[in-house]
Amino acid sequence: MPFQKVQPEKLSTSVVRQIELLILRGILQPGERLPSEREMSEKLGVSRPSLRDAVAELQNRGLLEPKAGSGIFVADVLGSAFAPALIQLFSNHDEAVFDYLSFRRDMEGLAAERAAQYGSESDLKVIQTICDKMEVALAKRNPEEESRLDALFHSAIIDASHNVIMLHMMRSMFDLLREGVFYNRKVMFKQRTSRAALLEQHKTINAAIQARDPVAARTAIQDHLDYVEQALIAQQRADRNEAIAQQRLRHELGEE
Repeated sequence: MPFQKVQPEKLSTSVVRQIELLILRGILQPGERLPSEREMSEKLGVSRPSLRDAVAELQNRGLLEPKAGSGIFVADVLGSAFAPALIQLFSNHDEAVFDYLSFRRDMEGLAAERAAQYGSESDLKVIQTICDKMEVALAKRNPEEESRLDALFHSAIIDASHNVIMLHMMRSMFDLLREGVFYNRKVMFKQRTSRAALLEQHKTINAAIQARDPVAARTAIQDHLDYVEQALIAQQRADRNEAIAQQRLRHELGEE
């Protein structure tokens, strides 16, 4: 017969599996500090030696990393998604910006569609809560907070798609966005892009997801990113025109 005796699982193995799943599902995020050893052992109901064995194994796998005097942290595994040379290449060529937007349009459109279909009630409450905070930030004229919430809003939609491969891939893309490798809201506002218009676009996305309308959710995401793309094209044109105008001005002033 093909059956084998079931072997009891070590407590440390159960701890490893639980922490792995928390990282896989994006609940524990890169750079996040784990609770103290005492607190974790109490929460997990295991001895400190079992917990230490589990942490050591996860450190060997590169999922956790110790920081002297600070504790144990989730490793920055997303940082390895793009090699430094490739990031530098992205930042030096405009076409990468538009390829990035095209990629986001496709992936986030799919994520919004899945969020409308498969997102739990709690997922949808998270998205709604962030959207509400975006409205408050606009009223307070706090563009930095709006920008932070913008990234959180899109990340929450990815989370609600319940596809862990998409989740980690898109989080690595958002890291590049936050680092300014591609673009930021300040570029858009040079074109007098209205923050109120951006908020309305996010509210439209949210409404479609809350209504569990996958087609409308995908369309709303695509319309939003089309808007972003057109704002960037307009800014590139304005920058080019300004460079030519400055050249003419210097010539008229006899500076060249």
